[in-house]
Amino acid sequence: MYQVGELVVYGRTGVCRVERIQREKGQDYYALKPLYQSCDILTPVNGKVFMRPIITREEAERLIDCIPSMEVEAFESKATRELSEHYQAAIATHDCRDLVELTMSIYAKKKAAQREKRKFGAVDERFMKEGEELLFGELSAALDIPVEEVPDYIGRRLAQGTGAGR
Repeated sequence: MYQVGELVVYGRTGVCRVERIQREKGQDYYALKPLYQSCDILTPVNGKVFMRPIITREEAERLIDCIPSMEVEAFESKATRELSEHYQAAIATHDCRDLVELTMSIYAKKKAAQREKRKFGAVDERFMKEGEELLFGELSAALDIPVEEVPDYIGRRLAQGTGAGR
């Protein structure tokens, strides 16, 4: 059971703080407050929506340090449904490494479309945005920095090559 004040990843909502645990009709519920959305969530402690603790600062830094060695390929499909299913499967793992690979592969696809002066697909755009929001939200919480500073933090860390010396 999570504790009040703990940060958790809740489904596709992203990072939430456990505000309280309450009992209603014989069942325990978490009252969650998303960090990057303005809403409140009340969910059963043993609910069906995926929930896990956020990664640690050390795990976040190790993940960022691994980015240069990740090999990703853009997923191509003319079928919108197939493309959506592929992207949804990556997001559904709730794994930060999968989110990095997803956003990197879609970003590579976007750059290729720009080079070839082609239109970038709406499905690609939507999933790149969702992947970045989930990833940057968790990295922000783990690193204790504002979410808008995450891309610059990643860039600086990779430019410095800090992973090799730690």
